[in-house]
Amino acid sequence: MISPQTWLPWALGSACFAALTAIFAKLGLEGVDSDYATLLRTIVIVVVLGAFVALAGKWRDPMTLPVKSTTFLVLSALATGASWVCYFRALKIGEASKVAPVDKLSVVLVAVFAVVFLGERPGGREWLGIALVAVGVLVLSFKR
Repeated sequence: MISPQTWLPWALGSACFAALTAIFAKLGLEGVDSDYATLLRTIVIVVVLGAFVALAGKWRDPMTLPVKSTTFLVLSALATGASWVCYFRALKIGEASKVAPVDKLSVVLVAVFAVVFLGERPGGREWLGIALVAVGVLVLSFKR
């Protein structure tokens, strides 16, 4: 079993950077089409990650990857792209303080999908946290 000290700092970093993503994106979308903004963001990510992988000596010929891995990584990329398009369109017309938390409904969906597709079995404490996220999303979704 992996200790929390191994993955937790990375997960917290992800949450912090995701929060900054919403703020920076909302500011950057002013006067810019959301789909074009998503493309620009993607280009920056490709360049930066490409440089990081190359400088870290982690580059591999993609053709040597297992077919199953390649298939699921491509599906993940397509899902990410679709998520970004939806997210940026929502940010363009909505408030970041509402859009970002609703986007986190993905936490609930990941838990459900992990049970169905990966055979994971979250415990009662985990389900309570997941339910609280779902309730929070519902509260934010209601009009005042």
